[in-house]
Amino acid sequence: MDSGQILLSYIRVWVILLLLSATFQNSKLAAKNTAQDKKRKLAAENSGFISIDCGAEEDYLDWKTGITYKTDKDFISTGKNMFVAPEYQLTTFYYGNMVNSLRTFPEGKRNCYTLKPRQGKNQNYYVRAFFYYGNYDSKNQTQIKFDLYLGVNYWATVVDMQWIYYNIIHYSVTDTIYVCLVNTGSGVPFINGLDLRFMNDSPYRTMNGSLLPMVHADLGGHPTQGYKTIRYKDDVYDRIWRFDVNLTDSVSNGTETNIDIQGSDDPCRLPVEVLRTAVQPRNGLNSLSYSYPSPHTENFTPEFLVFFHFAEIFEQTAIGKLREFTITLNGLNYGPFTLEYLKPLTIRSNITQVQEGQVRFSIDATLRSDLPPILNAFEIFKLLPLPDSPTNQTDVDAIMAIKEAYKIDRVDWQGDPCLPLITWTGLQCNDDNPPRIISMNLSSSQLSGNIAVSLLNLTAIKSLNLSNNELTGTVPEAFAQLPDLTILDLSGNKLTGAVPHSLKEKSNNGQLKLSLDGNLDLCKLDTCEKKQRSFPVPVIASVISVLVLLLLSIITIFWRLKRVRWNVSLSSSVGLSRKELSLKSKNQPFTYVEIVSITNNFQTIIGEGGFGKVYLGNLKDGRQVAVKLLSQSSRQGYKEFLAEVQLLMIVHHKNLVSLVGYCNEHENMALVYEYMANGNLKEQLLENSTNMLNWRERLQIAVDAAQGLEYLHNGCRPPIVHRDLKSSNILLTENLHAKIADFGLSKAFATEEDSHVITVPAGTPGYIDPEFRASGHLNKKSDVYSFGILLCELITGQPPLIRGHKGHTHILQWVSPLVERGDIQSIIDPRLQGEFNTNYAWKALEIALSCVPSTSTQRPDMSDILGELKECLAMEMSSEISMRGSVEMSLVPGTDMAPNLR
Repeated sequence: MDSGQILLSYIRVWVILLLLSATFQNSKLAAKNTAQDKKRKLAAENSGFISIDCGAEEDYLDWKTGITYKTDKDFISTGKNMFVAPEYQLTTFYYGNMVNSLRTFPEGKRNCYTLKPRQGKNQNYYVRAFFYYGNYDSKNQTQIKFDLYLGVNYWATVVDMQWIYYNIIHYSVTDTIYVCLVNTGSGVPFINGLDLRFMNDSPYRTMNGSLLPMVHADLGGHPTQGYKTIRYKDDVYDRIWRFDVNLTDSVSNGTETNIDIQGSDDPCRLPVEVLRTAVQPRNGLNSLSYSYPSPHTENFTPEFLVFFHFAEIFEQTAIGKLREFTITLNGLNYGPFTLEYLKPLTIRSNITQVQEGQVRFSIDATLRSDLPPILNAFEIFKLLPLPDSPTNQTDVDAIMAIKEAYKIDRVDWQGDPCLPLITWTGLQCNDDNPPRIISMNLSSSQLSGNIAVSLLNLTAIKSLNLSNNELTGTVPEAFAQLPDLTILDLSGNKLTGAVPHSLKEKSNNGQLKLSLDGNLDLCKLDTCEKKQRSFPVPVIASVISVLVLLLLSIITIFWRLKRVRWNVSLSSSVGLSRKELSLKSKNQPFTYVEIVSITNNFQTIIGEGGFGKVYLGNLKDGRQVAVKLLSQSSRQGYKEFLAEVQLLMIVHHKNLVSLVGYCNEHENMALVYEYMANGNLKEQLLENSTNMLNWRERLQIAVDAAQGLEYLHNGCRPPIVHRDLKSSNILLTENLHAKIADFGLSKAFATEEDSHVITVPAGTPGYIDPEFRASGHLNKKSDVYSFGILLCELITGQPPLIRGHKGHTHILQWVSPLVERGDIQSIIDPRLQGEFNTNYAWKALEIALSCVPSTSTQRPDMSDILGELKECLAMEMSSEISMRGSVEMSLVPGTDMAPNLR
């Protein structure tokens, strides 16, 4: 072989090696991508799961089970992480590594895991707790016993030190589910794992209590695979199916034929592997029977629920053979039933009391059946009564806020505050259903800062002891509004200012035992108020000057309002000409004949409200207008019509819908507005809207609406409160600029005719300020609350009242648990498909939530809100420009500050 041939051989070998290397790298990359895809797929499939490896040091994906486990650090703050002794470690394919780590609770009577599923309350959940002692403490204990609670109700007593788990199917009426381990004095409680599975609208639901799974029996075995346990991923609900149940005089059968569970109507969603096997009677028999012992350990007769699962896996039925049977369960008959080839069928029994101490059933072929009965699987559940209700949710929210405000770190302040027999230390609850907190003793608890506003939300409290702490600031006057408060001890703090007169009055007449000793800078005398009201002469002179100017301004505004009212009223009574009624404004009076012509005889309806229908109109100069016609049956009459005309004539701003003109001819009354081509915001946010607003457009709409409302509050003298701010009253131009509409309910404050107390309810459910609803006192902060709800709508795409299976959920109740979890992705409208900056989204949400505290004094002014929103929009626009590589940035439009009063 010459040198050329040798060189060629070397080149060939080198090329082959390169190809092999490339193939190897590609296969590694493909394997990596496959693993990543699988992980992503599992994460998506686990979206309704909470899987906790108690005692684990980090989150992980268990390849044996396909379940993503989290550590328990985000679910509980007490306890110690431990590991099973090496010689006791288990290797279980179907339970993974979770069994060999655990958390113990040597301190505290009660220790609770806090589970907050994203699906929230009024949903069905499958909860499972795992226990395995495994000699973790090297003491070889055999008798550890402790109780397991779900929420406020007893679940089970853990007594078996071998590997064991407890299941429950629970319909939760709260957004938070507590799983608590209660020390009964018989050893240190521990737990290895905790699962929660969302069960959607499955038939495993009862309103009479929770369901305890006693048997998940997969019958028939797997002839080709041997016996094994079935759970996730074969079972979407992660039920654990076992083969340790046998029916008397039965034989097993199985098939590898596919069963279409996706296309079936079976709501129980059984795994295919469970349905592919079945039992039937031995030759010559036509009946299957089974009995489950039910020892009477309770002081009541237990109730049971049974599910029978069938799937015809034998081909005889496909060729015309009939399989028909009945079911007898503890004397109750069901059926007859027939099966179709490879189609699942589930029969759910009624809830049945078991007097004889066992659950007994038989499945019998009917006389006309060609084939004996079969059974693929069955489940037996015991009904667990739930005698106790969770604590009143308002009280729970309040006490959690108090715990957070004062950083209270007590071991037993976990779970529900009013758990029977184990109430939080320092609290007392009554026996109401649901229970209320009636007493709180936080004396000598190292509390500091101001008195938390959340204390005022404990509206059933009778006794409150905050003595001997480091509390500062003033004594809230709102304590006098707590209807049942009879003892208030604030002694031994550092409170300042004057004691509110209403509290002293209740104390003097014996309604309240008030203790204030030890607050050295707190003034308890009536002279305090007088001293506070004494000002130096120069200050008095300045104040008087300001008041005189203010009085002159108010008189001027009144005079103008009176002139508008006089002119409009005079026109209808004595027939003044349109020229005389023009009021030197751009608002044009129309005759009713002209209104008919403008609307083309009221041809096109574009809206409807309390005033009447709204029609599309066209003026002679080509402008489109919206004509609001007062209907004869309208709740708003002539007085309201005049009020709206008067208001719209003197209030002008680019973010308020402007009045083009009006008609006032006896019973024919109409308002003519500028036309808004894109309708209202509510329509734009509907799921079926064809024009989906992007994130920047939503921020711009928020800024526009804030500018209009800020003008009403601070740019008008006197201030104007809208009273019915909502998404349907935010109208959008062709370019999606927002303007506030519908001033029919608006009120100008600080007038001689306004009492500041509204006796007729105003506003729209979901938007109404809770403080206004309770007291009837209306102010600018009532609009701020409504604006906060409006912002939440823009951010989430959800309506203020979200429809559910059990009624409506307020948007704040829906968003609060997501905020607590920091889950901004689930909060933002999913139609945006993640096209937003997370930081700016959080800022927008924080602005919205700052508007909605239950106490109006905690809400910011609209000028502050507007400034924050402008900053948020500017950052968003800057971010967009940076992404485009541009150096130009549009300025956020400014606010018109001066009212245009004519």
